[in-house]
Amino acid sequence: MTELQQMIITNLQVKPTIDAKQEVTRRVAFLKEYMLKHPFLKTYVLGISGGQDSTLAGKLAQLAMTELRNETGDNAYQFIAVRLPYGIQNDEADAQKAIDFIQPDKSVVVNVKPSVDALVNELKDHSQINISDFNKGNIKARQRMVAQYAIAGQESGAVIGTDHAAENLTGFFTKFGDGAADILPLFGLNKRQGKALLKELNADKSLYEKIPTADLEENKPMISDEDALGVTYDAIDDYLEGKQVSDKDRETIETWYKKAEHKRHLPITLGDTFWKE
Repeated sequence: MTELQQMIITNLQVKPTIDAKQEVTRRVAFLKEYMLKHPFLKTYVLGISGGQDSTLAGKLAQLAMTELRNETGDNAYQFIAVRLPYGIQNDEADAQKAIDFIQPDKSVVVNVKPSVDALVNELKDHSQINISDFNKGNIKARQRMVAQYAIAGQESGAVIGTDHAAENLTGFFTKFGDGAADILPLFGLNKRQGKALLKELNADKSLYEKIPTADLEENKPMISDEDALGVTYDAIDDYLEGKQVSDKDRETIETWYKKAEHKRHLPITLGDTFWKE
């Protein structure tokens, strides 16, 4: 194992093996504790895409809020699942299956297409700035987070993020988009460990065997994460568990890690040194 690999594993706190049942209990307790330590909060908010990560985080949140209501007698505690399509989502059926599994206290739908298109058109028509398809994808992700924080602000809530170790390592998230959140219940898990938790929770196989995709680019609809990254999640997970991976996979993974450093850091100040190194 290289020094960089060990540093990444340590920083992301990934375990080589986990007890799925224990991890479910630990992460539900974490979500409950955060609420109890911030008595002005009564709601968790999370966008549900139909993918593995939001399905798992959503289920953990719903379990936490159900337990809090039962334990405190305070029925104000709630979990709000938010569907955030851009027009018609290609995999809407998967998203609905995730909602059915989670059984959220409340489910709302916010179509981000009007607001995204309005901004893109405003920039083009009045500022002569033509937004690329890739950049528009990031605008979609950021607009989805604007909607989630709007709901959280109205409902005395906190926004849950779906960032996990494999995603954090590669930087495969939009800065200030899906990368923005108040609390990250999947921290320290790699992709296969997230699957293990969904199995423990008796999720339908299709919810964790689905090919991961961000589906943000219109010119590349439903392109898989692995195609975009150039490396498989199995290889990333092996790397995070301290196992041997091919030289090619190691180089790809570590290149993504270095490129994404700015995404894992708060806004830069004069007191920061990492960016000079």
